Amino acid sequence: MQDHKYLYSYNYDRSESDLCKLESRHLFNEDEKNKLLFSDIKIEPSNSAFIKRRIDIISSSDDYDTLILKAKKEKIRIDSFKAEYVVLHGDKTEYQERLSKLKDIGFCIDGAPDYYNPYITYALAYYEGIWYFGVLIKNNFKWHQHNDKPYSYSNSLGLHTAKSLVNIASKGNKEITLLDACCGAGTIILEACFAGYHIEGCDINPKIFHHAGKNISHFNYTANIYCSDIKDISKKYDAAIIDLPYNMYSRATDDELFNIIDSTAKITNRMVILSTEDITNLISKARLKIVDHGSVSKIGKAHFVRNIWVCEVLGKV
Repeated sequence: MQDHKYLYSYNYDRSESDLCKLESRHLFNEDEKNKLLFSDIKIEPSNSAFIKRRIDIISSSDDYDTLILKAKKEKIRIDSFKAEYVVLHGDKTEYQERLSKLKDIGFCIDGAPDYYNPYITYALAYYEGIWYFGVLIKNNFKWHQHNDKPYSYSNSLGLHTAKSLVNIASKGNKEITLLDACCGAGTIILEACFAGYHIEGCDINPKIFHHAGKNISHFNYTANIYCSDIKDISKKYDAAIIDLPYNMYSRATDDELFNIIDSTAKITNRMVILSTEDITNLISKARLKIVDHGSVSKIGKAHFVRNIWVCEVLGKV
């Protein structure tokens, strides 16, 4: 029997499978399996593009009747509640039986149900021979509003990728400071602000810098953004994210890319680097240790792949 506090369920398409697993390793120190993950680490589902829901496990049992007895012993008294049956991988329970079992859960709770605007939602789920009862926390998807930011570019990161990069760089620790070293229109900064991280950004292009500031203020977030070359930033950060400059008609030289990577390595210990090219030689030249690697393709464009390297600065970590 899984003896953990939380059960997470995931949703992602094939093009994002590698990115999801990379995020999972750095948030939970393990890969998700069957789009599920048990953990004692608490993560807000809405801070991830891939976590659909979290069940805060109250009780579990390999016997359904025993689970119901355990639920009754909790002596839950609350008005405005709802119970949902969460179908997990491999669960063949028929619909009518699910409804019957939800009634059992409802009878375990002393209070008035509210099916349309509940104060709290409880979950019943079955996975690999075990029944689970707990509080259900869903991804609210309010971050989708960031798709309507005033300024965007064709090569801007998608929201799913941006949210994952924040999680990978921070490992879920909201006490650390983050830097978006080539922030562009501020897509990464928006997702970090939404999730409550301390992040700053910089971009050398005055027009793009201005657009990033407009995007941040549009959603009433606050973050310092500098119109600066990264080599002129001296402030130290716990981790940095670099989406290396990419353009369909031109590309930065290796020297320019190396200077961005090397300059960032001087002000942080941990880096997450994205590039459409293989830059492992530049990473090695900058004395960075690659601790993990993944990739993500742009939705609808399988040929457009961004590689992701998770790095630590040698001699500093």
